[in-house]
Amino acid sequence: MSRARRVASEFRAAWYAFVRRRTAVFFTFFFPVIIILIFGALVRTQPTGGGIFAEPPGYYIPGYLAVVVLFTPLSRVGSTIARHREGNRFEKLATTPLRRWEWLLAQTLVNVVVIGLASLLLLGLTVLVTDAVVRVTPALLLLGPFVALGVAVFCGVGAILGYVTESQDGVIAASNTVALPLLFLSETFVTPDLLPSWFRPLMALSPLTYFSRGVRALTYDPTAGDVGLSLAVVAVLAAAFFVVGAYAIPRTD
Repeated sequence: MSRARRVASEFRAAWYAFVRRRTAVFFTFFFPVIIILIFGALVRTQPTGGGIFAEPPGYYIPGYLAVVVLFTPLSRVGSTIARHREGNRFEKLATTPLRRWEWLLAQTLVNVVVIGLASLLLLGLTVLVTDAVVRVTPALLLLGPFVALGVAVFCGVGAILGYVTESQDGVIAASNTVALPLLFLSETFVTPDLLPSWFRPLMALSPLTYFSRGVRALTYDPTAGDVGLSLAVVAVLAAAFFVVGAYAIPRTD
């Protein structure tokens, strides 16, 4: 079996494993929808009110997309590794030609497809219910690479969390501990001017910050950041975390 066929086979298995888990499907597609309906349609932004949600609706598009780009890969990949370890699945996979990085690549591709679909849904819903205006330019096509590379980053991080935790419950707790601070401290829902001046440089350490800057520059404000630089940083981080995540997958051979 060729490498491409091995990855494709694992991709199909991971895809069917996802769609069979109704809870996973619900939280991937409908949890972000609930957030948009609460904060975008009910609470609404108040551009002259100050505080959180004081920017126009378009400013928060990266935040809504970040919910699925961040949370879903962390929990899905991490819990899958924990579940495979508990069920001795990696021992069985070790008897096949499938390599660890090929397994992680297949898992990442499944997440890219799932989260890509969820991102399209969220983007359309955001425009529909929050009156956000998206800048339609040829550069908007780069939104796809941003989402795909962002997913790859957090699939790698999820693999690391799956390695360092001992159970599926531990993965969920660890992923929430990592994801919640990143979600609100990476130029998504909280603007930098609301944070202490000493903390603002630390935002540059978050991979999600570069995702947010790039997506915001594409969809809302072209001065929000350098799209090329942000995409390059996310790409480098995706490669780095993928390598570390593949190495972190339990070795059974």
